[in-house]
Amino acid sequence: MITTFDRKIKISFLALLYLSATLITSKSYSQTNDIELVESIPVETMLDNADIRNTQEVWLEMINSARSTLDIEQFYVTNKKGEPLDDVLNAIIAAALRGVKVKIIVDSKMFKTYPDDVTWLEAQSPNIVKHVIDFGRLAGGIQHAKYFVVDTAEVFLGSQNFDWRALKHIHELGVKVKNSEIATHYKSLFECDWDYCELNDGGDWQGSETFVPAIDMNGITVLPCESPVKLCARWDLRIILDIINNAKSEVDLQFLTYKPETKEGYWSELDDALKQAAGRGVKIKLIVSDWSIGRGTIESLQRLSDVPNIEVKYSAIPEWSGGYISFARVEHLKYVTADEACWIGSANAEKSYFYNTRNVGVEVINKQFQDRVMEIFYKDWNGPYTHQIKSGETYTPREHGGE
Repeated sequence: MITTFDRKIKISFLALLYLSATLITSKSYSQTNDIELVESIPVETMLDNADIRNTQEVWLEMINSARSTLDIEQFYVTNKKGEPLDDVLNAIIAAALRGVKVKIIVDSKMFKTYPDDVTWLEAQSPNIVKHVIDFGRLAGGIQHAKYFVVDTAEVFLGSQNFDWRALKHIHELGVKVKNSEIATHYKSLFECDWDYCELNDGGDWQGSETFVPAIDMNGITVLPCESPVKLCARWDLRIILDIINNAKSEVDLQFLTYKPETKEGYWSELDDALKQAAGRGVKIKLIVSDWSIGRGTIESLQRLSDVPNIEVKYSAIPEWSGGYISFARVEHLKYVTADEACWIGSANAEKSYFYNTRNVGVEVINKQFQDRVMEIFYKDWNGPYTHQIKSGETYTPREHGGE
Protein backbone atom coordinates (compact mmCIF):
# COMPACT_ATOMS: atom_id res chain seq x y z
CA MET A 1 0.00 0.00 0.00
CA ILE A 2 1.38 3.42 -1.01
CA THR A 3 0.82 6.04 1.66
CA THR A 4 0.49 9.80 1.25
CA PHE A 5 3.93 10.10 2.80
CA ASP A 6 5.34 7.65 0.21
CA ARG A 7 3.77 9.67 -2.61
CA LYS A 8 5.30 12.89 -1.24
CA ILE A 9 8.71 11.25 -1.05
CA LYS A 10 8.37 9.99 -4.63
CA ILE A 11 7.28 13.43 -5.91
CA SER A 12 10.13 15.12 -4.06
CA PHE A 13 12.62 12.62 -5.47
CA LEU A 14 11.36 13.19 -9.03
CA ALA A 15 11.51 16.96 -8.51
CA LEU A 16 15.08 16.62 -7.27
CA LEU A 17 16.01 14.57 -10.32
CA TYR A 18 14.47 17.22 -12.61
CA LEU A 19 16.28 20.00 -10.78
CA SER A 20 19.58 18.11 -10.97
CA ALA A 21 19.15 17.54 -14.70
CA THR A 22 18.37 21.22 -15.20
CA LEU A 23 21.45 22.27 -13.26
CA ILE A 24 23.68 19.89 -15.19
CA THR A 25 22.27 21.17 -18.49
CA SER A 26 22.73 24.81 -17.57
CA LYS A 27 26.42 24.19 -16.93
CA SER A 28 27.05 23.03 -20.51
CA TYR A 29 28.22 26.51 -21.45
CA SER A 30 29.99 28.84 -19.05
CA GLN A 31 29.71 32.55 -19.82
CA THR A 32 33.05 34.22 -20.44
CA ASN A 33 34.07 37.84 -20.55
CA ASP A 34 35.17 37.45 -24.18
CA ILE A 35 31.86 36.20 -25.59
CA GLU A 36 28.69 36.34 -23.58
CA LEU A 37 25.01 35.71 -24.21
CA VAL A 38 22.84 38.57 -22.94
CA GLU A 39 19.06 38.48 -22.45
CA SER A 40 16.13 40.72 -21.69
CA ILE A 41 13.23 39.08 -19.87
CA PRO A 42 9.64 40.37 -19.62
CA VAL A 43 8.92 40.82 -15.92
CA GLU A 44 6.45 38.37 -14.39
CA THR A 45 7.51 35.52 -16.69
CA MET A 46 9.50 32.33 -16.13
CA LEU A 47 11.90 32.95 -19.02
CA ASP A 48 14.86 34.21 -16.98
CA ASN A 49 18.13 32.23 -16.98
CA ALA A 50 20.22 32.64 -13.85
CA ASP A 51 23.53 32.17 -15.70
CA ILE A 52 22.78 34.80 -18.37
CA ARG A 53 23.12 38.47 -17.45
CA ASN A 54 20.38 40.92 -18.30
CA THR A 55 20.80 43.63 -20.91
CA GLN A 56 20.87 46.69 -18.67
CA GLU A 57 23.71 45.32 -16.54
CA VAL A 58 25.87 44.50 -19.57
CA TRP A 59 25.15 47.77 -21.36
CA LEU A 60 26.05 49.80 -18.28
CA GLU A 61 29.26 47.84 -17.75
CA MET A 62 30.34 48.37 -21.36
CA ILE A 63 29.41 52.06 -21.55
CA ASN A 64 31.01 52.81 -18.18
CA SER A 65 34.23 51.20 -19.40
CA ALA A 66 34.48 53.44 -22.49
CA ARG A 67 37.59 55.62 -22.55
CA SER A 68 37.79 57.06 -26.08
CA THR A 69 34.90 56.18 -28.43
CA LEU A 70 31.36 54.88 -28.26
CA ASP A 71 29.66 54.19 -31.62
CA ILE A 72 25.95 53.37 -31.44
CA GLU A 73 23.78 52.34 -34.41
CA GLN A 74 20.15 51.84 -33.44
CA PHE A 75 16.73 51.62 -35.07
CA TYR A 76 15.54 54.37 -32.70
CA VAL A 77 15.83 55.64 -29.11
CA THR A 78 12.83 56.00 -26.81
CA ASN A 79 12.93 56.32 -23.04
CA LYS A 80 10.58 56.56 -20.07
CA LYS A 81 11.85 58.22 -16.92
CA GLY A 82 12.46 55.83 -14.06
CA GLU A 83 12.77 52.80 -16.34
CA PRO A 84 16.03 50.84 -16.89
CA LEU A 85 17.01 52.66 -20.11
CA ASP A 86 17.15 55.89 -18.12
CA ASP A 87 20.34 54.68 -16.42
CA VAL A 88 21.81 53.66 -19.78
CA LEU A 89 21.25 57.10 -21.33
CA ASN A 90 22.70 58.78 -18.25
CA ALA A 91 25.76 56.51 -18.55
CA ILE A 92 26.21 57.66 -22.17
CA ILE A 93 26.09 61.28 -21.01
CA ALA A 94 28.60 60.56 -18.23
CA ALA A 95 30.93 58.94 -20.78
CA ALA A 96 30.71 62.03 -23.01
CA LEU A 97 31.37 64.34 -20.06
CA ARG A 98 34.60 62.45 -19.28
CA GLY A 99 35.79 62.92 -22.86
CA VAL A 100 34.44 59.89 -24.75
CA LYS A 101 33.44 60.72 -28.34
CA VAL A 102 29.89 59.41 -28.77
CA LYS A 103 28.37 58.94 -32.23
CA ILE A 104 24.77 57.77 -32.68
CA ILE A 105 23.01 56.69 -35.90
CA VAL A 106 19.22 56.21 -35.98
CA ASP A 107 16.78 55.39 -38.77
CA SER A 108 15.10 58.33 -40.52
CA LYS A 109 11.58 56.87 -40.49
CA MET A 110 11.68 55.97 -36.80
CA PHE A 111 13.28 59.32 -35.97
CA LYS A 112 10.03 60.94 -37.11
CA THR A 113 8.20 58.77 -34.56
CA TYR A 114 10.74 59.04 -31.73
CA PRO A 115 12.75 62.27 -32.15
CA ASP A 116 12.82 63.50 -28.57
CA ASP A 117 15.18 61.27 -26.60
CA VAL A 118 18.04 61.04 -29.09
CA THR A 119 17.77 64.80 -29.70
CA TRP A 120 17.84 65.42 -25.94
CA LEU A 121 20.83 63.10 -25.62
CA GLU A 122 22.79 65.01 -28.25
CA ALA A 123 22.09 68.31 -26.46
CA GLN A 124 23.72 67.12 -23.23
CA SER A 125 27.32 67.33 -24.48
CA PRO A 126 29.28 68.50 -27.53
CA ASN A 127 30.89 65.04 -27.44
CA ILE A 128 27.56 63.45 -28.42
CA VAL A 129 26.65 63.73 -32.11
CA LYS A 130 23.73 62.01 -33.84
CA HIS A 131 23.14 61.26 -37.49
CA VAL A 132 19.85 60.22 -39.07
CA ILE A 133 20.24 57.77 -41.96
CA ASP A 134 17.75 57.41 -44.80
CA PHE A 135 18.26 53.76 -45.67
CA GLY A 136 15.21 53.85 -47.90
CA ARG A 137 17.00 56.09 -50.37
CA LEU A 138 20.12 54.00 -50.07
CA ALA A 139 18.74 50.46 -50.35
CA GLY A 140 14.95 50.61 -50.21
CA GLY A 141 14.70 49.57 -46.55
CA ILE A 142 15.41 50.86 -43.06
CA GLN A 143 18.29 51.04 -40.58
CA HIS A 144 17.22 48.15 -38.34
CA ALA A 145 20.57 47.16 -36.78
CA LYS A 146 20.99 47.23 -32.99
CA TYR A 147 24.65 47.37 -31.97
CA PHE A 148 27.33 49.50 -30.39
CA VAL A 149 31.13 49.43 -30.30
CA VAL A 150 33.25 50.52 -27.32
CA ASP A 151 36.83 51.74 -27.91
CA THR A 152 37.15 49.44 -30.97
CA ALA A 153 37.64 46.73 -28.36
CA GLU A 154 34.24 45.17 -27.75
CA VAL A 155 30.82 45.11 -29.39
CA PHE A 156 27.26 44.36 -28.38
CA LEU A 157 24.67 43.23 -30.92
CA GLY A 158 21.33 41.49 -30.89
CA SER A 159 17.59 42.06 -30.97
CA GLN A 160 17.51 44.75 -28.24
CA ASN A 161 16.44 48.23 -29.36
CA PHE A 162 17.35 51.32 -27.32
CA ASP A 163 13.77 51.20 -26.04
CA TRP A 164 12.82 51.19 -22.36
CA ARG A 165 10.41 48.33 -23.07
CA ALA A 166 13.24 46.17 -24.49
CA LEU A 167 14.87 45.99 -21.06
CA LYS A 168 11.81 45.07 -19.03
CA HIS A 169 8.80 43.98 -21.09
CA ILE A 170 10.20 42.20 -24.18
CA HIS A 171 12.08 38.91 -24.57
CA GLU A 172 15.39 39.61 -26.32
CA LEU A 173 18.70 37.88 -27.00
CA GLY A 174 22.06 39.46 -27.78
CA VAL A 175 25.79 38.81 -27.66
CA LYS A 176 28.68 40.77 -26.19
CA VAL A 177 32.01 40.07 -27.92
CA LYS A 178 35.31 41.35 -26.57
CA ASN A 179 37.78 41.11 -29.45
CA SER A 180 39.55 43.96 -31.22
CA GLU A 181 39.41 42.38 -34.71
CA ILE A 182 35.67 41.78 -34.52
CA ALA A 183 35.08 45.20 -32.95
CA THR A 184 37.11 46.75 -35.79
CA HIS A 185 34.80 45.11 -38.33
CA TYR A 186 31.66 46.58 -36.77
CA LYS A 187 33.42 49.90 -36.19
CA SER A 188 34.29 50.17 -39.88
CA LEU A 189 30.73 49.21 -40.84
CA PHE A 190 29.48 51.96 -38.53
CA GLU A 191 31.85 54.49 -40.10
CA CYS A 192 30.61 53.61 -43.59
CA ASP A 193 27.02 54.27 -42.52
CA TRP A 194 28.13 57.42 -40.67
CA ASP A 195 29.85 58.78 -43.76
CA TYR A 196 26.77 58.07 -45.85
CA CYS A 197 24.67 60.02 -43.31
CA GLU A 198 26.77 63.06 -44.17
CA LEU A 199 25.32 62.82 -47.69
CA ASN A 200 21.87 61.21 -47.37
CA ASP A 201 21.54 61.79 -51.09
CA GLY A 202 20.66 58.33 -52.31
CA GLY A 203 24.04 58.03 -54.00
CA ASP A 204 26.45 55.14 -53.88
CA TRP A 205 27.36 53.77 -50.47
CA GLN A 206 31.14 53.60 -50.37
CA GLY A 207 31.64 50.43 -48.36
CA SER A 208 35.09 49.96 -46.89
CA GLU A 209 34.36 47.84 -43.86
CA THR A 210 37.15 45.55 -42.72
CA PHE A 211 36.45 41.94 -43.71
CA VAL A 212 37.18 39.70 -40.76
CA PRO A 213 37.88 35.99 -41.30
CA ALA A 214 36.68 33.48 -38.76
CA ILE A 215 38.15 34.36 -35.36
CA ASP A 216 39.06 31.63 -32.89
CA MET A 217 38.30 32.79 -29.35
CA ASN A 218 39.59 29.99 -27.13
CA GLY A 219 37.84 27.26 -29.08
CA ILE A 220 34.79 29.36 -30.00
CA THR A 221 34.71 30.42 -33.65
CA VAL A 222 33.10 33.81 -34.29
CA LEU A 223 32.13 35.26 -37.69
CA PRO A 224 30.57 38.75 -37.94
CA CYS A 225 27.91 39.23 -40.61
CA GLU A 226 25.36 41.79 -41.73
CA SER A 227 22.76 42.84 -44.32
CA PRO A 228 21.68 44.00 -46.87
CA VAL A 229 23.35 41.79 -49.43
CA LYS A 230 24.85 44.63 -51.50
CA LEU A 231 26.21 46.53 -48.50
CA CYS A 232 27.97 43.88 -46.48
CA ALA A 233 31.16 41.88 -46.19
CA ARG A 234 29.56 38.63 -45.00
CA TRP A 235 25.80 38.20 -45.54
CA ASP A 236 23.42 37.22 -42.73
CA LEU A 237 21.15 35.16 -44.97
CA ARG A 238 24.02 33.14 -46.43
CA ILE A 239 25.14 32.26 -42.90
CA ILE A 240 21.59 31.22 -41.91
CA LEU A 241 21.10 29.11 -45.04
CA ASP A 242 24.48 27.42 -44.53
CA ILE A 243 23.52 26.51 -40.95
CA ILE A 244 20.24 24.98 -42.18
CA ASN A 245 21.74 23.26 -45.23
CA ASN A 246 24.50 21.66 -43.16
CA ALA A 247 22.26 20.59 -40.28
CA LYS A 248 22.32 16.89 -39.52
CA SER A 249 19.69 16.39 -36.81
CA GLU A 250 17.75 19.50 -35.74
CA VAL A 251 17.27 23.19 -36.55
CA ASP A 252 15.66 25.55 -34.05
CA LEU A 253 14.61 29.05 -35.11
CA GLN A 254 12.95 31.96 -33.36
CA PHE A 255 11.89 35.25 -34.96
CA LEU A 256 9.42 38.02 -34.29
CA THR A 257 8.09 37.44 -37.80
CA TYR A 258 8.48 34.74 -40.44
CA LYS A 259 6.96 35.85 -43.73
CA PRO A 260 7.86 34.50 -47.19
CA GLU A 261 5.15 36.63 -48.83
CA THR A 262 6.34 39.90 -50.39
CA LYS A 263 4.78 42.59 -52.59
CA GLU A 264 6.62 40.99 -55.51
CA GLY A 265 5.39 37.49 -54.70
CA TYR A 266 6.58 34.40 -52.83
CA TRP A 267 10.14 34.50 -51.42
CA SER A 268 11.29 30.90 -51.32
CA GLU A 269 14.91 30.86 -50.09
CA LEU A 270 14.36 30.29 -46.38
CA ASP A 271 11.19 28.23 -46.82
CA ASP A 272 12.88 25.92 -49.32
CA ALA A 273 15.95 25.42 -47.11
CA LEU A 274 13.78 24.36 -44.17
CA LYS A 275 11.67 22.01 -46.31
CA GLN A 276 14.74 20.43 -47.88
CA ALA A 277 16.31 19.90 -44.46
CA ALA A 278 13.09 18.33 -43.20
CA GLY A 279 13.04 16.12 -46.29
CA ARG A 280 16.39 14.60 -45.35
CA GLY A 281 15.15 13.88 -41.82
CA VAL A 282 16.22 17.00 -39.93
CA LYS A 283 13.75 18.07 -37.23
CA ILE A 284 12.69 21.71 -37.68
CA LYS A 285 11.14 23.76 -34.88
CA LEU A 286 10.12 27.41 -35.37
CA ILE A 287 8.70 29.96 -32.90
CA VAL A 288 7.16 33.25 -34.04
CA SER A 289 5.40 35.93 -32.04
CA ASP A 290 1.63 36.37 -31.73
CA TRP A 291 2.02 39.70 -33.55
CA SER A 292 2.63 37.83 -36.80
CA ILE A 293 -0.14 35.25 -37.09
CA GLY A 294 -2.69 37.29 -39.04
CA ARG A 295 -4.04 36.86 -42.54
CA GLY A 296 -1.20 36.94 -45.05
CA THR A 297 1.29 35.28 -42.70
CA ILE A 298 -0.59 32.53 -40.87
CA GLU A 299 -1.26 30.70 -44.15
CA SER A 300 2.45 30.23 -44.90
CA LEU A 301 3.12 29.17 -41.31
CA GLN A 302 0.33 26.60 -41.54
CA ARG A 303 1.68 25.26 -44.85
CA LEU A 304 5.10 24.97 -43.27
CA SER A 305 3.69 23.11 -40.27
CA ASP A 306 2.08 20.56 -42.64
CA VAL A 307 5.52 19.44 -43.83
CA PRO A 308 6.72 16.24 -42.11
CA ASN A 309 9.46 16.95 -39.54
CA ILE A 310 8.48 20.64 -39.22
CA GLU A 311 6.67 22.06 -36.19
CA VAL A 312 5.65 25.71 -35.79
CA LYS A 313 4.49 27.49 -32.64
CA TYR A 314 3.52 31.04 -31.80
CA SER A 315 4.32 32.67 -28.47
CA ALA A 316 1.99 34.85 -26.39
CA ILE A 317 3.48 36.68 -23.40
CA PRO A 318 0.85 37.62 -20.79
CA GLU A 319 0.11 41.29 -20.27
CA TRP A 320 1.81 43.02 -17.36
CA SER A 321 -0.15 43.16 -14.09
CA GLY A 322 0.39 46.93 -14.10
CA GLY A 323 -1.64 47.37 -17.28
CA TYR A 324 -1.36 47.36 -21.06
CA ILE A 325 1.93 48.53 -22.62
CA SER A 326 2.00 49.26 -26.34
CA PHE A 327 4.57 47.48 -28.52
CA ALA A 328 5.60 45.25 -25.63
CA ARG A 329 4.98 41.87 -23.94
CA VAL A 330 6.36 40.04 -26.96
CA GLU A 331 9.21 37.72 -27.96
CA HIS A 332 11.44 39.78 -30.23
CA LEU A 333 14.41 37.37 -30.49
CA LYS A 334 16.09 36.55 -33.80
CA TYR A 335 18.32 33.45 -33.85
CA VAL A 336 18.90 30.13 -35.61
CA THR A 337 20.73 27.17 -34.12
CA ALA A 338 21.75 23.71 -35.33
CA ASP A 339 24.47 21.15 -34.54
CA GLU A 340 27.50 23.22 -33.48
CA ALA A 341 26.52 26.57 -35.01
CA CYS A 342 24.16 29.40 -34.25
CA TRP A 343 23.35 32.81 -35.71
CA ILE A 344 22.13 35.65 -33.52
CA GLY A 345 21.16 38.99 -35.03
CA SER A 346 18.68 41.79 -35.60
CA ALA A 347 16.90 40.66 -38.81
CA ASN A 348 13.42 39.23 -38.94
CA ALA A 349 12.69 36.31 -41.28
CA GLU A 350 11.46 38.41 -44.20
CA LYS A 351 13.14 39.08 -47.54
CA SER A 352 13.45 42.86 -47.10
CA TYR A 353 15.49 42.48 -43.91
CA PHE A 354 18.22 40.68 -45.84
CA TYR A 355 18.00 42.46 -49.21
CA ASN A 356 17.10 46.09 -48.40
CA THR A 357 17.69 46.75 -44.71
CA ARG A 358 20.72 47.30 -42.48
CA ASN A 359 21.00 44.51 -39.90
CA VAL A 360 23.93 42.96 -38.11
CA GLY A 361 24.49 39.48 -36.76
CA VAL A 362 27.12 37.02 -35.69
CA GLU A 363 27.70 33.33 -36.26
CA VAL A 364 29.15 31.40 -33.35
CA ILE A 365 30.49 27.87 -33.87
CA ASN A 366 30.99 25.91 -30.68
CA LYS A 367 29.00 22.94 -29.42
CA GLN A 368 28.69 24.14 -25.84
CA PHE A 369 27.63 27.64 -26.89
CA GLN A 370 25.12 26.21 -29.37
CA ASP A 371 23.76 23.86 -26.71
CA ARG A 372 23.13 26.83 -24.41
CA VAL A 373 21.24 28.69 -27.11
CA MET A 374 19.21 25.55 -27.82
CA GLU A 375 18.36 25.32 -24.11
CA ILE A 376 17.00 28.87 -24.26
CA PHE A 377 14.88 27.78 -27.21
CA TYR A 378 13.54 24.68 -25.46
CA LYS A 379 12.70 26.57 -22.28
CA ASP A 380 10.36 28.59 -24.46
CA TRP A 381 9.21 25.74 -26.71
CA ASN A 382 8.17 23.60 -23.73
CA GLY A 383 6.97 26.51 -21.62
CA PRO A 384 3.50 27.97 -20.99
CA TYR A 385 3.67 30.79 -23.58
CA THR A 386 3.98 28.83 -26.85
CA HIS A 387 1.13 27.22 -28.79
CA GLN A 388 1.11 24.88 -31.78
CA ILE A 389 0.08 26.24 -35.17
CA LYS A 390 -2.09 23.80 -37.10
CA SER A 391 -3.84 23.78 -40.46
CA GLY A 392 -7.56 24.45 -40.50
CA GLU A 393 -7.54 26.56 -37.36
CA THR A 394 -8.17 30.30 -37.17
CA TYR A 395 -5.66 32.58 -35.49
CA THR A 396 -5.93 36.25 -34.58
CA PRO A 397 -2.81 38.35 -34.02
CA ARG A 398 -2.71 40.30 -30.78
CA GLU A 399 -3.12 44.05 -31.03
CA HIS A 400 0.02 45.82 -29.86
CA GLY A 401 -0.21 49.44 -31.00
CA GLY A 402 -1.45 52.58 -29.32
CA GLU A 403 -0.16 54.28 -26.21
